[in-house]
Amino acid sequence: MKDDFKHKGLRAKLVKELAGKGIKDERILDAMNKIPRHLFMDQAFLSFAYVDKAFPIASGQTISQPYTVAFQTQLLNVQAGMKVLEVGTGSGYQTCVLEELGSKVYSIERQKTLFEKAKTFLPALGYRSKLFYGDGYKGLPAFGPFDRILVTAGAPHVPQDLIRQLNNGGIMVIPVGETDTQTMLRLSKDIKGIISEETHGSFKFVPLLEDKEWRQF
Repeated sequence: MKDDFKHKGLRAKLVKELAGKGIKDERILDAMNKIPRHLFMDQAFLSFAYVDKAFPIASGQTISQPYTVAFQTQLLNVQAGMKVLEVGTGSGYQTCVLEELGSKVYSIERQKTLFEKAKTFLPALGYRSKLFYGDGYKGLPAFGPFDRILVTAGAPHVPQDLIRQLNNGGIMVIPVGETDTQTMLRLSKDIKGIISEETHGSFKFVPLLEDKEWRQF
């Protein structure tokens, strides 16, 4: 797993680009400057690892555009020690960003191939997030509630099971829409459990899939 000066230089350039696009949280920029994104990508796309674009990984899924990763994470406002549910592990790149911010990450993935790869690959990089195979719509009720919930796939609606698993005072970030373009929502639950909603632009995500039982490995 090679990460040489060339990769580090390209990563620094990407981080500077993200800052220019409005990512202000230095903790997120530092995390993304540390994580070798090229190691999360298929061989055919290695030369594009530090281009600010999404690329295919496996099972019809993608590794998200770096700006999207940073933008969602910034909306989530993660603080060290928080318990975070990530719906859609994918390549595991976003999972690592969340862990670099000091959160306790529980991540669930619907695609078995991606789950199997992540459960081996992330520990090899030194990350210790708890990974599950299952239905993201259902979340992980046995492990909730969560201070933050991040959904990394497009949902036609906000899953009520996830709302129930969000702590009072918590935040959920989720792209919602029934077409190939979704609206990024930030849902905040106040101390009384009342939900407020903000919209933060349009994005394109692969669809959030359901109907699988979860298991931890």
